[in-house]
Amino acid sequence: MSLEALNEQVKKDLTYLAFGGTDWVRPVQLPDGHVYDVIIIGGGQSGLAAAFGLMRERISNILVLDENPEGFEGPWDTYARMVTLRTPKHLPSIDLGIPSLTFRSWWEAQFGAKSWEAIDKIPRGDWMNYLRWYREVLGLPVRNEVKLKLIEPIKKDLFQLHLDGHGASEKKLMARKVILATGIQGGGEWHVPAMISDKLPEHLYAHTSKPINFSALKGKKIAVLGGGASAFDNAHFALSEGVSEAHVFVRRKEMPRINPIRQMEGSGLIERFQILSDEDKYKVMSHFFKHNQPPTNDTFGRASSYPGFKLHLGSPWLDVDAANEGAVVTTPQGKFTFDFLIISTGLVTNPALRPELKLVEKHITRWGDQYKAPDEFANPMIDAHPYLSRGFALQSQDEEGKELVYGLFAYNYSALISCGILASALSGMRFGIPKLVSEVANQLFLDNHEEILNDYFTYKEPEFIADLNATRELA
Repeated sequence: MSLEALNEQVKKDLTYLAFGGTDWVRPVQLPDGHVYDVIIIGGGQSGLAAAFGLMRERISNILVLDENPEGFEGPWDTYARMVTLRTPKHLPSIDLGIPSLTFRSWWEAQFGAKSWEAIDKIPRGDWMNYLRWYREVLGLPVRNEVKLKLIEPIKKDLFQLHLDGHGASEKKLMARKVILATGIQGGGEWHVPAMISDKLPEHLYAHTSKPINFSALKGKKIAVLGGGASAFDNAHFALSEGVSEAHVFVRRKEMPRINPIRQMEGSGLIERFQILSDEDKYKVMSHFFKHNQPPTNDTFGRASSYPGFKLHLGSPWLDVDAANEGAVVTTPQGKFTFDFLIISTGLVTNPALRPELKLVEKHITRWGDQYKAPDEFANPMIDAHPYLSRGFALQSQDEEGKELVYGLFAYNYSALISCGILASALSGMRFGIPKLVSEVANQLFLDNHEEILNDYFTYKEPEFIADLNATRELA
């Protein structure tokens, strides 16, 4: 099957599912502009899948906004530096149960079934190409180079979004519901330890989420701080780009070897996580944080195959100083001098860190407000996460905020504690997107249920139109 034939198959499959039927949602009319039923912030894999899910539910008065140029949404062609995805290739994700929309169908249409059997994991660049195709074949309404600056609640079920960017033909848009499909950093910000950001000039370090000029680092000696998968992705990428040495510093005395996601994928814990008690959710995620996500074996093998690769276990950074055009790192194992530092210390989640939420964040319920964990597994990083509904809706901790946060949904990494990995891993998205879409649709329905029920009770359009008098005459 060619890609052109696959495109036709997708369209055919969608007609069998009655995709594209008439919307049931009541439009909101305002004298000063259009009101979208849903605006999705983020045009990466989560935002695209959410848009498709809503359209399948006959909710098409929607718009997806992304701050990046078209085709560069998400991390895959920007700051992601792994060779392949870490998720097993056979797990479905954003196809939402339609075989012709799977990555496998897209791959085999171009490279054949034998090629699919030959690959171990999905190449990163091909995943991005698949997302570009997915957006195009489904005709999803995405507007690029538009940055959300602020969400302003106007009244219950109505928000004004303040925008900026080259693609922002309008500086303000109105929406009844807003989905923050903003990925890894969407619930907070990337974390750089203060001992680095406060003491080093910016040309000596960069977080893994930032652009890095690796050409300028050829022949140089660099250090990577962190023991997670991203640290080794960046070490390998740097070595492949010509750095002479890449030293990875890990706080732990032993490398993490267990990936809890692999156990979750087959145990029912991903799709059923939300029915757990708060206590069990907290325990599960505390355990998850403790293990972190180790590098894949192939990533570690690629990085360690270079003679310039050095691994330092039991080596937290105690201090960092600038010296002689470089950086001096102090660890329990001694001092080391580097030309550049790459920081792979993850992110911090807290709604207070999101500028677009500054008008509502004080009302948003956090886990620390809702549940007090025992000391043996309490974690302030977990406590700062928003406490969400099963459908990813933000909750208010006070009466004043109930109408202000109603209609806001966090389908990003900040949902981790409330909803598990349904919004933060490809293996969870096929379960998470339907739950998100269902709750958004339920809100839209309940917001207008009085009018909908009134139409039901007053409905008088005849369906049975046989002429009974003529029947009697024939008898």
